Amino acid sequence: MSSVLQGSSCAANNYQMVFSFANWFLNMLSYLGLYNKKAKLVFLGLDNAGKTTLLHMLKDGKLVQHQPTLHPTNEEIRMGKITFSAFDLGGHKEARRIWQDYYAKCDAVIYIVDAADHERMQESAEALRELLESEELAGVPFAILGNKIDRPDACSEPQFMQMINIHTTGKQTTKEELGTTRPIEVFMCSILRKTGYAEGFRWIGQYL
Repeated sequence: MSSVLQGSSCAANNYQMVFSFANWFLNMLSYLGLYNKKAKLVFLGLDNAGKTTLLHMLKDGKLVQHQPTLHPTNEEIRMGKITFSAFDLGGHKEARRIWQDYYAKCDAVIYIVDAADHERMQESAEALRELLESEELAGVPFAILGNKIDRPDACSEPQFMQMINIHTTGKQTTKEELGTTRPIEVFMCSILRKTGYAEGFRWIGQYL
């Protein structure tokens, strides 16, 4: 009898865990403005910018810091109708050549930059410019996340925009107002402190 009760208790606990995760999952999609939307979001940027950390936090709500990427890696998760793909493909030019193999049918790009890494800011800006000039990504919305603003040496938003040499289309500009103009916006954030990036997802959600 006790074994039956124990089994029932375990089943109830498992059900509660599944229910809690499902609740968290729906709340997360709603929080990001992506509930009931169908899209493929691709995370790009130089290595060690925070792509994989953010992806795994969206996946299970846990913040785990990963070692810098030594070899090209791809992490992909599906949340409802949203597919998140993060590509840690290295920061040098040779590695970036294979990025184009991964953004077919991409609906939006989340481009992550380490806002505290001044030495590689130009390199990141050049990689971003190449993406924006790509015919395969023509018209695809770009949310640019300036990550690691929790660090004392991180750029301010004006400094960041100047260093990556980007012109945005405005956080309040609607899809109808933009017409055929590609939406581009910058969001300063700290993935470590779980701040700032949600605004980027909510912004991009209106264009999906």
